[in-house]
Amino acid sequence: MNKEFIAYDGDQFTIEWYFNNKGKSIPLEYFEKLSKEDKKKIIHLFFLLGDDGKILNKEKFRHEGDKIYAIKSFTNRLLCFFFNGSKIIITSAYEKKSQKMPIKEKIKAVKIRQDYEKRCKEGNYYE
Repeated sequence: MNKEFIAYDGDQFTIEWYFNNKGKSIPLEYFEKLSKEDKKKIIHLFFLLGDDGKILNKEKFRHEGDKIYAIKSFTNRLLCFFFNGSKIIITSAYEKKSQKMPIKEKIKAVKIRQDYEKRCKEGNYYE
């Protein structure tokens, strides 16, 4: 599988959509279903993060623990992690429906991070 789902290639970071071992990217599918306006807002956050290397506004970007971060645009949440200093991997996405992040979303993001790291270490993520 020779796939890389690049969301944005910035000066500081390359932002990628995670894909499973069947080549499917759930967070990319979520993003593609959003309205044009919602996509523009998220892409703007990708530009900030990818080019500047940070988003200082905690209402837009926040560490959630366990090496998981949330990119936040109104009710849309994209969970991600940093990898090898130059990549940000978008693990999952969901629509916010309560004040706190559902624990199942964080658990899912951690499992995806572990899968990504394992597949990279084994050399079969970017084949």
